[in-house]
Amino acid sequence: MGKIIPVSMIRENLDNIPQYDPPPPYMIRLYQPGDEMAWEHIHLAAERYITITPTLFEKQFGRDIEMLKERQFYLCNAAGMPIGTATAWFKSHNRQPYGMVHWVAIVPSEQGKGLAKPLLSTVCQRLRDFKYSRAYLDTASVRLAAIGLYLKFGFVPEIKNERDAEVWRKIRERLQR
Repeated sequence: MGKIIPVSMIRENLDNIPQYDPPPPYMIRLYQPGDEMAWEHIHLAAERYITITPTLFEKQFGRDIEMLKERQFYLCNAAGMPIGTATAWFKSHNRQPYGMVHWVAIVPSEQGKGLAKPLLSTVCQRLRDFKYSRAYLDTASVRLAAIGLYLKFGFVPEIKNERDAEVWRKIRERLQR
């Protein structure tokens, strides 16, 4: 299953969100003007499957700085440098309003330390704070570590057809190995 297949996951409610704080010396902060470059740097380092361009940030999030200041989070190291990011965004999905876990990434040198848990916890809590009753995310079948984390956070596969069912069957097999 090395082929990149888009998949979606849903959390039908935002009750009982797993709570994780970043371990010292890491901390999480909200977007500050100019963080577009940090976001791009993080994704250029972490992303192996999607082309990150200088215009992608604006295409994904627009120019509403006040909205970003409330929704986009940065995980920072001891020096205060952003090393991870995730956004509590929104989307109409199946004609329903959903909070969206959007563009989660941590630079490779910091991956595998459990740092995505506090980032995801923070984003899901923010979606709840914004009164979303459910959350949605898109990922890819090759992102097994991310899928495993999302499953632990109560997200479930969105299966709309036989193709989705087959893709998720293969993902589950790979996760069990």
